[in-house]
Amino acid sequence: MSDEHVSAIADVTRDPEEVQRRIDQWAQSFADKAERYRSVQEKTQEIRLSASGANGAVRVTVGADGTVHDLQFSDKIRSMPLEELSSQVLSTIRRAQGGISERVGEVMAETLGDEDAETRAVMLDNLRRQFPPQDDDSDGDDDEDEVPPQQPQPPQQARPPHPAQPTQQAQPGQQARPARPSRSADDDGDTNEDVDLLAE
Repeated sequence: MSDEHVSAIADVTRDPEEVQRRIDQWAQSFADKAERYRSVQEKTQEIRLSASGANGAVRVTVGADGTVHDLQFSDKIRSMPLEELSSQVLSTIRRAQGGISERVGEVMAETLGDEDAETRAVMLDNLRRQFPPQDDDSDGDDDEDEVPPQQPQPPQQARPPHPAQPTQQAQPGQQARPARPSRSADDDGDTNEDVDLLAE
């Protein structure tokens, strides 16, 4: 302890009234600080943050502690699958909670100013880890583009089987021959041979 501090303490102890005045100042400063923190607590308890889901199908309102205070649905949920609806509710809750740390920081700055900056920074860091900010607008009330569901494709109709070629009627004294498949233009060169065989 420096000589200056020793001298100051000695001066205070020699004047009992000065000692009492210093004690009263400290007590008042603690009381004022406690009052400011009570005011911060009251204001944070009144915080309400809202966020909307895709096209306003879901709207959620949360408090500063992340508790859901209100949950609203629009008529658009009637055409939504249950899995999509539950996923949208959860994502909208996280979007609303993502603005808690920023809003609480604003309240503390308005009430406390630069007082206890380190303590305030620790508190806000804890809130950011508990409720991570989401990629969203500042008011949390943006609308996302709803992806239309894919329309099911109609089943393809099966093609009917090709009718079987009828067999040629056997002439008297001849054995019935099965029908030959149709020939392409490339097979025209074999036509004369087939005619000779039939003539026999």
